[in-house]
Amino acid sequence: MTCRIAGALFGLALISVAAVQSAAAQPAPAPAAPAAPPRPPAPAFAPVKPNGPGAPVQHIKVHGKSLEGNLEGDSVDRDVLVVLPPSYAHAKGRRYPVIYFLHGFAITGQYFSDFLHVPEAALASSKKGAEFIIVVPDTDTKQGGSMYSSSPTTGDFEAFVAKDLVAYIDGHYRTLARRASRGLAGHSMGGYGVWKIGMKYPQTWSSLYAMSACCVSPRTETVEAAQKLASVPFEQSAKADFGTRAGLASAVAWSPAPDKPPYYADFAFKDGAVDPLVLAEWAANSPLAMAPQYALGLKSMAAIAMDVGDKDGLVKDDTAIHESFGRLGVAHQFEVYDGNHVNHIAERFQAKVLPFFAQHLAMK
Repeated sequence: MTCRIAGALFGLALISVAAVQSAAAQPAPAPAAPAAPPRPPAPAFAPVKPNGPGAPVQHIKVHGKSLEGNLEGDSVDRDVLVVLPPSYAHAKGRRYPVIYFLHGFAITGQYFSDFLHVPEAALASSKKGAEFIIVVPDTDTKQGGSMYSSSPTTGDFEAFVAKDLVAYIDGHYRTLARRASRGLAGHSMGGYGVWKIGMKYPQTWSSLYAMSACCVSPRTETVEAAQKLASVPFEQSAKADFGTRAGLASAVAWSPAPDKPPYYADFAFKDGAVDPLVLAEWAANSPLAMAPQYALGLKSMAAIAMDVGDKDGLVKDDTAIHESFGRLGVAHQFEVYDGNHVNHIAERFQAKVLPFFAQHLAMK
């Protein structure tokens, strides 16, 4: 596993540090996997206390048909937070635009909503006249994150977000159930999910906002790092260090192998060398490599925005996709702000992300 991918995903782990310091198709039959390693204890995140009153929140479960049969045994019934507009309870005839927000690696949707103070931001937005339904799905997996990808090992999380989740929300809430009133946003691994899912399902969303997106560039690998990752015992994987878990999550998402338990993944180490075929599979999942193929869908968006802190290790990669969009003629906004991976994201969610969608989504 390269330092790039570990470093890119490692930034999101800083959320826990900041908090503490501040307070598909069914796969072919395959041999049964051995018992999954026990999940590590929940990280010792300090609770994130509300910073004021917030919009009402519902905690629901959404069945993911796209996740059925996944070889890793991850739950197909996903926890989802639905933040409702303050007027939702009494304005019975009103329908609302929807923002789907994707969390990052190694945390839950609940923790990330708390960290961003999503209910409080939604209430503040409503007082300025912009009300949304905000949906935060939990996409945690046994290796720490779905990478918002389509894999028989973890399930098709691309289709879960773009199809199963959207269909459920439109079917159970008073949404403006059309592309023009639907936005997709995310941070770090979630920002990567914005590019991946936004490119593959442009008919679902009209506006995209990626905050500090990870995993943008095609991955490279050294022999030593590839061998190290391939040698991690399955029963120890859940207890591995953060970078190793990120590498394992990437492999099961991007180079799945249904015939190779217990990981059901191909690793980039083969016959004493780096396997170029696996590297090619990983590169095929890189937004920077995908962008030219999906440029027409990107150009059909009403609006696209991205940002990254100038002290964030992801600034080079995020600048690269900004430049790629420029070469492809994909209209977008790009901002490099004063900050690292996490220290201003809650403020920016309220001050930048919600106003962006208020401007570009059809609100009626």
